[in-house]
Amino acid sequence: MKILHLSAVKNWGGGENQIELLCEAFKNEAPEVENLILCVKNGLFHKRLKKNQLKFKTSPLRFNFDIRYSLKIIQICKTRRIDLIHIHDPKALALVVLADKFYNLPPMVFSKKTSFPIKNREQTLYKYNYPKIKRILCVSHKTKEITAEKIKDKNRLRTIYHGISIEKQKQLCPDGNLRNKLGLTEDYILVGNIGNHIPAKDLSTFIETAKQIINRQNGQKFHFVQIGYFTSETAALLEQVKANNLEASISFLGFKENAANLILQLDMLLLTSNSEGVPNVIYEAFYHKTPVIATNVGGIPEIVSHMENGLLADATDPKKLSEHILFLAKETNVSLRFTQNAHRKVVENFTTKQMAQKTLHEYKNILYGRS
Repeated sequence: MKILHLSAVKNWGGGENQIELLCEAFKNEAPEVENLILCVKNGLFHKRLKKNQLKFKTSPLRFNFDIRYSLKIIQICKTRRIDLIHIHDPKALALVVLADKFYNLPPMVFSKKTSFPIKNREQTLYKYNYPKIKRILCVSHKTKEITAEKIKDKNRLRTIYHGISIEKQKQLCPDGNLRNKLGLTEDYILVGNIGNHIPAKDLSTFIETAKQIINRQNGQKFHFVQIGYFTSETAALLEQVKANNLEASISFLGFKENAANLILQLDMLLLTSNSEGVPNVIYEAFYHKTPVIATNVGGIPEIVSHMENGLLADATDPKKLSEHILFLAKETNVSLRFTQNAHRKVVENFTTKQMAQKTLHEYKNILYGRS
């Protein structure tokens, strides 16, 4: 079974991480699956793939409808006799639909990894309802529910949660001493956030939450760390930090290739998103027994159960988020119970092995004509 995975994203994020994890899981658990990834030439995903053992090809992509990417899809399908195309982002979806107009491509699967609604535009609705897309694999039930609003054939929709590689997580080790790098003593409580600087991550609320903690001056020392790719949003975030005199209390570290290594050094993970599918960093924090505080958006409450394995607050509610941080800092026994429950949940339910098995099941259903 030959699968072509399409990524038209230039940066590195959770979606690209999941392509890598899925292909590695197939390699270990289902060797009958031959995977080939098509990524953007000289993008961060390309640079990442050059360092591992996965098979990949590249194509230039200078603008959204760069025909060279579509032609590369056609060339690969012709020469490699691809059985099925797995599309991993909306831009790649548009480019493969374009390619199918020039060459009869094999059936397709699309992974919907966010809970953003599908826009009510004719061209957008056309590509999401394209007849060759036999399955839309949604990262959470919430994502499936939102996607279903614009999909005519709802039988195409499936929920397949992402997961972590247990073996990879076992190999992680702290990347130096983060407190030393930041000039902090060991009594500082490190509260971290991992996510690229995009509106959905609502890092403004992350800063406002830090402000509320720092201004309380309750005797405990806190430092807030943000890890993620800088974008056009970054300048305004740094200005917000400066305007609130928080330069000594918040560190924006930018993109870190091995950001997961830093989770081991965090005392808490704080996610302030206003929209999500399910962030992979939650699974990683669960595995490494780092307490999770997050917003109650997208698929997050399907993973984080309030007062059972983490704490939830409404989006854009820094007051409640700051209260949760102070609560966990004080109630260490509760924090321990949360992390034990979280670790058990991720090991039993959210691994790349399970993700690969369920994805392969859908591949076979499509190729063998099963419903």
